[in-house]
Formats: sequence, structure tokens, C-alpha cells
Amino acid sequence: MTSRPGVDVPDHRGRTGLDRAGRDLVRNPAVRVRDVEVTSDGWHVLRRTTFDYRRRDGRWESQQRETYDRGNGAVVLPYDTARGRVLLTRQFRYPAYVNDHPDGMLVEAAAGLLDADDPLTAIRRESAEELGVTLDSLTHVLDAYMSPGSVTERLHFFLAPYTPADRTGAGGGLEEDGEDIEVLELPFAEALAMTRDGRIADGKTILLLQWAALHGPFAGWGSATSPPSAPSVSS
Repeated sequence: MTSRPGVDVPDHRGRTGLDRAGRDLVRNPAVRVRDVEVTSDGWHVLRRTTFDYRRRDGRWESQQRETYDRGNGAVVLPYDTARGRVLLTRQFRYPAYVNDHPDGMLVEAAAGLLDADDPLTAIRRESAEELGVTLDSLTHVLDAYMSPGSVTERLHFFLAPYTPADRTGAGGGLEEDGEDIEVLELPFAEALAMTRDGRIADGKTILLLQWAALHGPFAGWGSATSPPSAPSVSS
């Protein structure tokens, strides 16, 4: 039998067994995984899975889905309630550009893949690389699947207080990874307005800004010129 990179011999990242994901799942008795095929094993992994699914009326049918596995990630919104500010990024996103975004330059909350790290370690790493800010206390607010129809990624969402003294670097991302990130320090009211007029069109960022306004450090601020005192946060 011909050896297949990523399946029975290591691929360019040293991975094997990429075709075994999902084969042992038994948590849902209405789903029986039959076959998993690796269709692309670039930096991330695209699989085609065939499974039997029992419909609500009891009938079983065969279905096939493609899933894009890029690992899980974390995202953070650093906030300064004393000055009513938040830290965001702006960078070029080709998928958005090719799908009708005017210039592909998206304003986003800092985020990144976990790789081998836990979510707290990963988001502190990404904050230092992208924003040039050192974060101490972080509040985990939720986890969410951002595109569950095709992408396996689960994002861990955080908020974190910062002060000007915590901006210990220039940020901008890693040039060797092709990153060219602009750091934006914006009034919270402006950032929130940007979610309404389309200047912020990134889902994870909209979610974090809305959470901050409804439940987080800017809850109850309304149209005031300065936010209320920050709530207590935990690591």
C-alpha cells in the first residue's frame, strides 16, 4: 500500500494519524463515523468525513462533511477603564478581501492559535507579539465555535485590564510569520460605534465589545463621557 504523508508517515510538520480524528467518537448515539479522508494537509488539515446520522423521525441516512481543522485559539480585549480605552489591531485579511471587504484591512481583537499552549499562556503570548502589551489578570468570559458548519476551531474569549505602563513593546506581530499588524488604542465608545457602522466587521471582536458593554467593564456606561469603575477580575 502506498504511504500517505500525515496518515501513516510523517508529513512536513511531523504529523501522522490525521485520518483518525473523529473515528472513536461515541458521545452522540445518533452519529456513527464510517470513514475519514485527509484531502489536504497543508499548515492546517482538511478532512472529508462520512458518517451515518439518525434523523429525529428515527431514519438513518449517510452524510458527508468537510471539516477544516486549524486547532483552537484564544482572543482578548485589553481595556483601560480609567481612560475609557481598548486595544485592537488592524491587519490585512485576504479571505475578507476576496469576499467583498473594501480593502481587506480588518480591525480585530488580538488573537492566535493555542498551538501547544493553554489558553492563558497563548493569549499572553499573542498580546505581547501583536499589541506589545504585557497582561497580568485575565477574565475568561466564554468559549465559542465561530463557524461550526465547516471549521472545528473553538475560541477562548478573554478580557484583561491594562495601563499605559503595561505597553512594554511595539507589537506588530512576527515578520517571519508574515504579520504586519497596526496597534490601535481607541476610545471604547468609538470602538463600539464601529461595530454598528461596519468599520469593525470581525465576529470575535464584535462579540467581545458587546460583552464588555453589556456585562463587562463598560456595563452601564451608556452615553457617559467616561466609564464606571472597573469590576474585579481574576486570572
